[in-house]
Parts: sequence; structure tokens; C-alpha cells
Amino acid sequence: MRRYRPFILTLMIIALDQVSKALVVRYIPEGTVAASFFSDFLWICHVRNDAVAFSFGASLPEPVKYIVFVLLPIAILALIAAAIVSRRFEKETTPFQRWCLAGILGGGIGNMIDRLFRSLRVVDWISTNNYGWFGMERFPTYNIADAAVVLSVIALLVSLAVGESRRKDNGV
Repeated sequence: MRRYRPFILTLMIIALDQVSKALVVRYIPEGTVAASFFSDFLWICHVRNDAVAFSFGASLPEPVKYIVFVLLPIAILALIAAAIVSRRFEKETTPFQRWCLAGILGGGIGNMIDRLFRSLRVVDWISTNNYGWFGMERFPTYNIADAAVVLSVIALLVSLAVGESRRKDNGV
């Protein structure tokens, strides 16, 4: 049963993501900003993204988008889910790393639901001021699923780096 516990995080992320997106779709007209907080740092808005990060792939033909944005990610999400519960993989990873994978899985499924049921378009609603860093005034709009994936990947990478560093320190 212990191997299945990380799916609690997966389900929580999916639920929070889908509820927040449903509220945005219901109450905020697409293409508008509903609220601004912290001196214009944070906007709550309604944007639809028919591509992936930073609008990559927006100009692809729809059949290619279906393959690249739906079929391929479903296969990757299935592999992540299998890895979380795999006995062999359990020996190679820490419980924390499996929880990180569960966070990635939750975010991936949250956006996949949009792709499948919203005509390949993901609902994004969080916009933050970037103050000109990286040549952008505002960071690309995102959602809870996106944030879960990014934070989980960062945590996983840090965990892997710390684990590798410890192995080297122990002479392994």
C-alpha cells in the first residue's frame, strides 16, 4: 500500500487544478484580466494555450498536435505512474522522489484533461510580473498543473543531485 500513497498528491493536484480552471472558465471571460494584486505583480486572468510551454508548437497542424501534445504525453504519464508503483524502481529511488514523480503526474494529468476535453486548449489563469527579466514584462500565464510540474521537477532534480553528491562523498 505504501507505494500507492504518492497518488494522494496526484489526485489533490488534479482536483485543485480542475476546480480552479472550472471557476476561471465560468466566471472570467476568455482573454480578460479579472483581478490584479500586489501592485500589478499577480493577475488572475483567463487565457487558453493551444501549445506547450512558452507557446512552443502553436503553429503545428492539429494532427501533429494530437500526437505530440496528447498521445506522447499519455505514454510518458503512464510510464511515470508505473515507475511510482514499481518494486524495482522503489529500490532505485527515495520516497520523496516518488512523491515528486506523483506531483509531475498530477500536473500532467491536469493539463491532459484540458487537452482532451477543451479542444487541445489548456486553461491558464495565473500571470506574474517578470519585471523585464529574460526580456519579458510578464511571465507566461500558467495554472496549478503547470506549477505542480515545475516545482516537482525542481524538487526531484535537487533530490537527485543531493543523492549523487552523498554517494560520491561515501565513495560509492
